[in-house]
Amino acid sequence: YEQDGALYGRIESSFDAAEAQDVCDKCPGAQRNQPIVGLVILRGLRKQGAGFAGGEILDPDTGSVYRCRLTLEDKGARLIVRGYIGLPLAGRSQTWYRTE
Repeated sequence: YEQDGALYGRIESSFDAAEAQDVCDKCPGAQRNQPIVGLVILRGLRKQGAGFAGGEILDPDTGSVYRCRLTLEDKGARLIVRGYIGLPLAGRSQTWYRTE
């Protein structure tokens, strides 16, 4: 969703019914012990060139927060999510696929 000109993203559902009941016990601050479903994991990303950057991403499994960059590919069917500490070269990318 968009708020004040920045993009945010939350977990909408889980494929595993048991996981849908989990809480983020390792998350920092106000997100600690909040339900995983509904948790905002992408925050403050702003349009930069062909993608979005300048925000952060939360890993609910570890509670770690990383800087983040997003790039859309294949006419919006794929989202490349890059999380990193410091420089984008020292990070990891995942490809997220749009569902029907």
